[in-house]
Amino acid sequence: MIRFNNYLTEQKNTHMEHLEDNILNAGVDGARESINFLRSLRDMLSGNSKTKVDVSVKWDGAPAIFAGKDPSDNKFFVAKKGIFNKNPKIYKTNKDVDDDIAKGDLNTKMKLALKHLPALNIKGVIQGDFLYSKKDLRKTTIDGESYITFHPNTIIYAIPEKSELAKQVRGSEIGVVWHTTYRGKSFETMSASFGKAITSKLSTSKKVWSVDPKYRDVSGNASMTDKETDAINVILAKAGKKFTEINKETFDGITNNPELLARTKVYTNVKVRAGETIDDTDKFVTDLMSYLYDFYQGQIDKLKTEKGKARKEEARKEIMAYFSNVDKSQIVALFDLYNLITDAKLIIIRKMDKAKTIGTFLKTADGYKVTGEEGFVAIDKVGNKNAVKLVDRMKFSKANFNPEYIKGWN
Repeated sequence: MIRFNNYLTEQKNTHMEHLEDNILNAGVDGARESINFLRSLRDMLSGNSKTKVDVSVKWDGAPAIFAGKDPSDNKFFVAKKGIFNKNPKIYKTNKDVDDDIAKGDLNTKMKLALKHLPALNIKGVIQGDFLYSKKDLRKTTIDGESYITFHPNTIIYAIPEKSELAKQVRGSEIGVVWHTTYRGKSFETMSASFGKAITSKLSTSKKVWSVDPKYRDVSGNASMTDKETDAINVILAKAGKKFTEINKETFDGITNNPELLARTKVYTNVKVRAGETIDDTDKFVTDLMSYLYDFYQGQIDKLKTEKGKARKEEARKEIMAYFSNVDKSQIVALFDLYNLITDAKLIIIRKMDKAKTIGTFLKTADGYKVTGEEGFVAIDKVGNKNAVKLVDRMKFSKANFNPEYIKGWN
C-alpha cells in the first residue's frame, strides 16, 4: 500500500498526491485520513489552536532546486531533481552546470544559485522552487495598480510596487521558496522533512529573497463563520456515512492493483483537462469502464504479433475483472465519497485563499485574470506525518493544462 509519508518523510519530496486521490492510493486508511485531514482543517479555520495539521501554501515555482553541502566532501552544491538518481547529478562549479545543462534559462538560474546561495549558510540539504531571477522581474499595471511581478510557471505573483516587500524583491538577484529539509549521510539515504520553517534557520542575504510556505492568516479574513462551519460539517457527516457503506474490497481492488490505480487517475485527469466535474457518478463509472476497455484495445491494435496481442488482452481482462467482481453500486459509492471529499476541500481552499498577501493572476492574450493560490499542503503533525496537497483542480490544474493561459516559460 502506498502511503504519503513514503514520499515525504521516509524518502524524497519528488511527488505529492491530491487529498481526494488518497482514497484511491491508500484505500480504507486513505479515506479515513482524508476525512480526518478535513476535520482538522475545519478546526484550524474555526480557531482551534490545537489542530493536528500544519498547512503550507503551495507556490507555483519552477524549476525545483536543491542546495546545501555534499555529505561526502562537505562542498556546496546546487542540483535539480537528478540529485536522487543512482548517480546523483549535482553542480559545484559553473563547468558542472555547463557540462549537464545547455545554455539557456535553466543554465543561468543554476549558476546564479551557485553564486548567491552559499551566503545563506545552509545546514544539510534543502529543497525549494525558483520564483525569479532579477531579469524575470517586471513592472506591471493590472486594473490601474502598479505591481512588481514574477511569473515562474502558470501563476503571476504581483506585489504592490511601493511596498516594502517590493523593495526587498527588487534589490535581490534571485527568489526561492524553500519547503523541504533533508538529513542523511548520503544522497541515497537522505530522509525528507516537509513543512519546517526553513528560512528562520538561514542567514540573510539581500541578494536572495527566501520565503517559506508556512500558511499564515495575518488578516484574520480566513476564519470560518458558524454558518460556514455548519456547511462543511454537513458534507463531512455525509462523507463519514458514505465511508461506512463501502466494502474494504471495493477500496482494495483499486489500491492493490497498480495498473488500475494509475489508469483511473489518468482518467480523472482527462476530466480535469476537459473542465468536467464528476456530476453523475454512475455515468462516470460506466465511462471509466469504457475508457479502460478502449485504452487496452488501442494497445492491442498497435501490436504486430498474436502473442503480443494475447498478452495485452490478458492484461485487459485482469483490469476489467474489478468491475465484474465488485458491485457497480459499491464503485459508484466510492466516487460519491471522492466527490464529497472534493466538495469539502474546495470550501477549505476558498476560505484559506482569503489570507493571501501577494496578488495572484493568470495571464491571457486579453489581459489578466484574478486567481487563487496554486493550492495548499496539509501535513499531519501528530500521527503518520503524512502530507497531501489541496488544489482546486477545476481552476488551477485546468489552467496548467490550458494553452489559453500564458506560462512564465513562454
